[in-house]
Amino acid sequence: MSRQEEFPYLDAYDIFDFPDPALGPGDGPICAGGNLSPGMVLSAYERGFFPWYSHKEPILWWSPDPRFVLKLSDLHFSSSLQKLVKKNEFTFTFDTAFDQVIKHCSQAPRPGQSGTWIVQDIQDSYLHLHRLGYAHSVETWLDGNLVAGLYGVALDSLFCGESMFSLVSNASKLAFYHLCQALKKRGIDLIDSQVHTDLFYSFGAREITRLEYLSGLKTRVKTRQGRLFGSWKDWTKS
Repeated sequence: MSRQEEFPYLDAYDIFDFPDPALGPGDGPICAGGNLSPGMVLSAYERGFFPWYSHKEPILWWSPDPRFVLKLSDLHFSSSLQKLVKKNEFTFTFDTAFDQVIKHCSQAPRPGQSGTWIVQDIQDSYLHLHRLGYAHSVETWLDGNLVAGLYGVALDSLFCGESMFSLVSNASKLAFYHLCQALKKRGIDLIDSQVHTDLFYSFGAREITRLEYLSGLKTRVKTRQGRLFGSWKDWTKS
């Protein structure tokens, strides 16, 4: 790919032909460069890639092998979390404070990491995708204050989870609980967690091969022209 400043801007219906991710390494970036315009990022997800890089690095595109995913048919929540749900202490919304959620995610401390991969260019790109109706957030509120949230990209029957944060114990888990309930009602049956996390493992996520993940993309992801997209704000009421 060309350097970012020389690469053409791609709008939401433009397609970029990424290389075949099955031919690249499973434990490192497969390609670098391009930009974070809507067509570029959506093409990446449709091809099995996602951007992941640090400040001052070029844009790096990854497609790990194995891939860590959660089939909603395998989803399970602990009895303690379900008790918290029944307490009804928090309020939950969808697509109400995406900009605040991604900012908090960029500032959340990560074990073993001194910085963040959610650099300003990533924040700007995903906020643009949110305004276009492709990137979405779930927010957890307590006494009118945002205390947790998560965001990701929706591709038909696949939700690509990106990051989450929590300022109050268990609040992000509750946001994820409400996301899953809403996704199941709307026929979205797979969450891509990209790489292993203990939290998602506790919910039932497991590793699959990259080839299995890429094969599933072909059945789950439609052409962009036929995709349903838009705000999820009304999901709060369902």
